[in-house]
Amino acid sequence: MAPSQFTHLDPLGRARMVDVTAKDASHRRAVARCRVNMESETASAIASGAISKGDVLAVARVAGIQAAKQTAHLLPLCHPLLVGSVYVNFRIEDAYVEIEAQVDTVDRTGVEMEALTACSIAALTIYDMCKSIDRSMTIDGVALWEKTGGRSGVFRRPPDEQDYDR
Repeated sequence: MAPSQFTHLDPLGRARMVDVTAKDASHRRAVARCRVNMESETASAIASGAISKGDVLAVARVAGIQAAKQTAHLLPLCHPLLVGSVYVNFRIEDAYVEIEAQVDTVDRTGVEMEALTACSIAALTIYDMCKSIDRSMTIDGVALWEKTGGRSGVFRRPPDEQDYDR
């Protein structure tokens, strides 16, 4: 792809913030997911509330929400948006915690980066709160799963790409 085809580069290849002022505001939603892999004892301790630092999932949820609202401060070319809602949810299995973040707005540009940031920071928070008992944890599969709204329309990850164990 030539530099001029990237929306965040000007014709000379210099970084720029995309001009969205002419776009109409519309409802936009993005869903991102990731997984924190861990020892089964760690997942069990999270589920039973036995982590000494406190309620891991409650803190990770708040961290994810906070992160979605701060995305433009973290990513230099990301537009500051009025985030309408953020949901961060978890699914605990034997050896991992799956995180899903959904972000909604009515604005001129999408919230994919906000959803990905919420998911990532929630995962890092889980790692931070559990690292004293399990330093072998890994964070995998941070990905956009769905996006709606805007000129480019709907994106949904195809079912054959939805398996973390590929």
